[in-house]
Amino acid sequence: MPLRVSAPVTAAILAVAAAFLWACYYPLVLGVPHGAAPVALLAWPFVLAGALFCALALRQGHARELGRLWRDGAAWGRVALLLVMQGSILASTYLAGAVDTALLSLLGDVVATPIILLLLFGEGGARTRTLAFVAGVSACTLGAVLTIVATGVVRPLSGLAWAVAPLTTFAISLYFLMTARANRSAPSSAVLGQGMLTAGLLALAASPLFPGGASGLVPPSGAATLDLLAIALVVFFIAYAFYFSAIERAGILLPTVLMVTIPVFTLLLSWLVLGVVPPPLGLLGIPIAVVGAIVALRGEHEPWSPSYQNPQPPT
Repeated sequence: MPLRVSAPVTAAILAVAAAFLWACYYPLVLGVPHGAAPVALLAWPFVLAGALFCALALRQGHARELGRLWRDGAAWGRVALLLVMQGSILASTYLAGAVDTALLSLLGDVVATPIILLLLFGEGGARTRTLAFVAGVSACTLGAVLTIVATGVVRPLSGLAWAVAPLTTFAISLYFLMTARANRSAPSSAVLGQGMLTAGLLALAASPLFPGGASGLVPPSGAATLDLLAIALVVFFIAYAFYFSAIERAGILLPTVLMVTIPVFTLLLSWLVLGVVPPPLGLLGIPIAVVGAIVALRGEHEPWSPSYQNPQPPT
């Protein structure tokens, strides 16, 4: 008899896998001696991953939905959010470091998203007001913060980092929330393809405004080219596909809470790639975060079922 896995369990597996792949972004940017300019790290992963999502949308028979998105004002708003989000993440990675930026991502996903979902859209109130959810999210946050702070690698924010930090947190929350809502009425492959490809093309067009100018778009080495390809495929294509697939199966709250694992994975990868060794006290935060996630995720999780028609792929 085949083993049947419930939708929430499948969603949890996909979300944790996405969190690990997103954590790979930091060592790929900081730990690989590729020399790629910031404008290349921003533009090319968007272009490549966006092209892959567009090809997937066409393969699934969603050409009409994909074309409609370029005429949708809300879709262009998501493009702007995507550029702000990824630009602030890249800036924070350089200004504050990998672990600090992962903590900002945690605050955006786990703390800000449920609040914005409730205040702006009036959804999720029944769950977010429960004692189990509040206690679980609190434990998740406490465990992740303990793990990070105990390592001693979190640096005090200074200068431009003070402006980038809140921008990163809220841009992450708003982009993923608005995109998840858009996926209710349009295929996620089309939504992500239109958003990423457009953001990448805009970044290419704006490259003369970046430090180093348009010449920064040219990878300086084969290692840089491979690094950009890895970021596009692993971080921007596979991780995004996993995450939004998890939301379709179990709603938005379960995957967002599981993003508490991003800073934990980031710390692990920083240890292996960047040489940051966590002390025993730092390791104590990991089980606290895991237990908090289990508590917060108890109960039913309604899927965000799409309302669009799913045609057969063209033959």
